[in-house]
Amino acid sequence: MGFQRDGRELLVAIVKATFRMPSGQGEAATVHDEQQSLVRADEFVDEPGLSAPLRETDFAHMKPACDVLLLGHARAPGGGMARRLVAGLRVGTMSKQFTVVGDRQWRKSLLGIVSASEAVPFAAMSVGYERAFGGIDNTTLARTGRADTFIANPAGRGYWRHTDHIDGQPLPNTEETARPVSQHDGDYRPMALTPVGRHWAPRHRYAGTYDDRWLDEQAPFWPDDFDERYFQAAPADQVIAHPQGGEEVVLQHLTADGLRAFQLPRLAMPVTFVPHRGRDVTRDAVLDTIVLEPDQERFTLTWRASIALGKSVFDVKETITGEMTQAWHRARRFPDKTYHRSLADAVAAKRARARR
Repeated sequence: MGFQRDGRELLVAIVKATFRMPSGQGEAATVHDEQQSLVRADEFVDEPGLSAPLRETDFAHMKPACDVLLLGHARAPGGGMARRLVAGLRVGTMSKQFTVVGDRQWRKSLLGIVSASEAVPFAAMSVGYERAFGGIDNTTLARTGRADTFIANPAGRGYWRHTDHIDGQPLPNTEETARPVSQHDGDYRPMALTPVGRHWAPRHRYAGTYDDRWLDEQAPFWPDDFDERYFQAAPADQVIAHPQGGEEVVLQHLTADGLRAFQLPRLAMPVTFVPHRGRDVTRDAVLDTIVLEPDQERFTLTWRASIALGKSVFDVKETITGEMTQAWHRARRFPDKTYHRSLADAVAAKRARARR
């Protein structure tokens, strides 16, 4: 269930399918034996609401565009070790690359100069927001009751406004290739491929204003300044137009073999809403979420379709997913009528009834 801006209820149909990630050039994706179930509540790397999001619930009212997400690790070439490498993801015309670095620490000299230690070689490194630039500096919390938060990624590492306790603290493991992290209080862009927190910048600005006026005049519906982009969980540079199928997916240093390329399956996903009264309504569900999981050699696609309800959800008898023939639709509308595959079958049936 969902609702429109005017409060009218929507019946939202969600279709989710998991596929094996092709391993060879030109190989087509096939349906996975183990299908991923709908995510009913947001999931996190650690403590809910404080750590980085891992998966976001599938029950969004709508998504104006398509989220592209990747849950996994950057991997050193050839199964070896690396101090740094460039990881990349491309889906259709969307392309994103960044540098992945081994573990480092901030070092503070006796003169108060802060610098980064040398990176430790790694075999695999998470590309989630918990490893990206950000964090919360609690240096002044006890004295002022307030902490300094990097609002674009409070769950990250490396951000310190003050240097009192910075010595030995970790740096981020991901960074923009053209702008390496060198300042503890910089305004660096967090580099990750996983969901953005709902209360992080810039996503939180799309949620709208929930003030006394909203409570008095609009609750529980969305405020006037609510933006549907709030439902997009992916980083802004990973939000694309709804794919049609056939788009090429390329993973660089995100799989054990170093480079993986395949195409999204071409699938039409019509959803038919069958009311208790009136005509069936068919909507073409749009692909609005792509979750790549190269560590598990799988990816999951989610489609969404909706209709506005007249009175309540009980207006709709059932929903049917997939292509249905005209004969199927006729049989649904006239369930007591008998249909035959050919004229000969109809004549034979009539003669059989006459002999009874």
